[in-house]
Amino acid sequence: MFTKELFSSKLISRNVRLQLCNTLIRPKVTYVSETFVLKENMTNKLMTFERKIMRKIFYPTRTDDGYWRIKTDQEISDILKGQNIIGFIKKTKIKLVRPC
Repeated sequence: MFTKELFSSKLISRNVRLQLCNTLIRPKVTYVSETFVLKENMTNKLMTFERKIMRKIFYPTRTDDGYWRIKTDQEISDILKGQNIIGFIKKTKIKLVRPC
């Protein structure tokens, strides 16, 4: 419950919420990622989870006619500039395989 309130609070800046997500949530979600095979259903679940968090961080968008709408998957991808959780997991796996 605390994280839900934390990421939807307007008292904390967007950059701080992104840093919290990258330092607290992403490592916890990807902790075991070195050991499992990344199948398509797991990829979809991880991407869905990440988009849910990002929709909390980046508030809904107001349209020209005054209605509010949530951000689309493409808008969230554009905001993240391709740095999603799947890319993070793949980079982590490459670091483990690559010799120093």
